[in-house]
Amino acid sequence: MKNKANPQNAGSTSRTQMQASNPRMLNPGDEAAPGTTGTGEDVCPDCNGKGRINGSPCPNCGGSGTITRAVGGA
Repeated sequence: MKNKANPQNAGSTSRTQMQASNPRMLNPGDEAAPGTTGTGEDVCPDCNGKGRINGSPCPNCGGSGTITRAVGGA
């Protein structure tokens, strides 16, 4: 009897595998890596969430408009 592939797992990649293969680089404004316990996204204070300053990507947030901050005393 042939083994049947589980249709729920066929072609799927776990979230951990995806993050490991494509880690987000930290920007100067980040206080911790994204997903770290006790952190959350916040609006970049340098570009006010726009991601650009004078037509160029914001150097503090890397152009995303958000930074990762420690919250709740982390």
